[in-house]
Amino acid sequence: MATTIKPLHDRVIIRRIEEGEQVRGGIIIPDTAKEKPQEGEVIAVGEGKYKEDGSRQTLDVKVGDRVLFGKYSGSEIKIDNEELLMMREDEILGIIERAGANAS
Repeated sequence: MATTIKPLHDRVIIRRIEEGEQVRGGIIIPDTAKEKPQEGEVIAVGEGKYKEDGSRQTLDVKVGDRVLFGKYSGSEIKIDNEELLMMREDEILGIIERAGANAS
């Protein structure tokens, strides 16, 4: 049974995007010594934070966006044996847009 989770307010859930294994000078870096990637894909977003007037401020990120975040950002969670990150939108540094990705 698959578990679904909907983040509250201005929180987002991100799946880290693993970079290809890099070999430098013939040395293979073991998984335990590798740094975790700081790039991920947004898989769920909250409805936004309430403003003082009672309306909601929608988030700038949406499901499917590739984002860049800080090395120590967010809280690691595990859902259905998959490690994910939950963080506030303000911990996201930027949305990654690749040139020519949406060329029409």
